[in-house]
Amino acid sequence: MQDKLEHMRQALAGRPDLLRLGALFSETVLLELEAAEYYLTFDKGQLTAITPGPSRKTPWRFALRTDAEALAAFWEPLPRPGFHDIFGLVKIGRARIDGDILMLVKNLRFFKEFLALGRAEVAA
Repeated sequence: MQDKLEHMRQALAGRPDLLRLGALFSETVLLELEAAEYYLTFDKGQLTAITPGPSRKTPWRFALRTDAEALAAFWEPLPRPGFHDIFGLVKIGRARIDGDILMLVKNLRFFKEFLALGRAEVAA
């Protein structure tokens, strides 16, 4: 998982459009996959740190909690209905969003497009 997140960090660095979208986003987000936790620290849209958890001392603004199978389905090139979006995962009971929802909503497009960077390319 750490490798996947590192790949997403590199992909984000090469996307000036996403960096513009996240220019006002400087927060730490918790991504929890079953027992594994990852603290993603963003600074002005750039992913500056990926810190594995668990940690009770690391503050986070909002959290996306899901299971590895659901996240793998989300990252498919053409995900099935319900697995295509973080709110779709919540609706079908495969994810939970905690914390400052307003901060998520203010930066929703940036965060959703960042998570979509984990998807494999669709062969044309």
